[in-house]
Amino acid sequence: MPALTVGFDLDMTLVDSRPGIAAAYRALTARTGVPVDADLAVSRLGPPLRTEIAHWFPPEEVESAVQVYRELYPAYAITPTIPLPGAREAIEAIRARGGRVLVVTSKIGRLARLHLDHLGLVVDELAGDLFAEEKATALREHGATHYVGDHVADMVAAGVAGVPGIGVATGPCSADELLAAGADVVLDDLTGFPAALDGMIQLALEQ
Repeated sequence: MPALTVGFDLDMTLVDSRPGIAAAYRALTARTGVPVDADLAVSRLGPPLRTEIAHWFPPEEVESAVQVYRELYPAYAITPTIPLPGAREAIEAIRARGGRVLVVTSKIGRLARLHLDHLGLVVDELAGDLFAEEKATALREHGATHYVGDHVADMVAAGVAGVPGIGVATGPCSADELLAAGADVVLDDLTGFPAALDGMIQLALEQ
């Protein structure tokens, strides 16, 4: 069996960033005058920022709105963000088993790093600005053996990378949706991750 390297999505997998992201969207509205329904936007986190921005801004303004949002993000989105239940313990469980921790997220790397540093979540590798099949490239590059995420696109990424997908029903996708997208196992949250990981490792050893 290859050395244990577990990849995680960030938003709504390791951290609850909804309050901070909502604050950043409200700041974007205040700056640009374009109304964004922040509560609706944070109910569907997962896809790249441009996908959400395109719901509110005309095509010719999307790129500039993305830049403004990212400028505002550090001041508004970092402090309100908290770890999701079991996130710290999940990382510790991987370390205790001699493994490495990887974060692969659609958020750009420098903003993802601010979240990790602020919360003291120590990871070995971080790959940002990737979504769905694009995440599989980073998973392969860093030798991931498992990928954990809250979105159906994360389960697609795991499938393309050829590694087991572990779904957590803490984001916008239901357990049934995650299973239908190819999840090998779905957890209510990360508190069940250490036991699930042990089960998957044991199964791999027996095969």
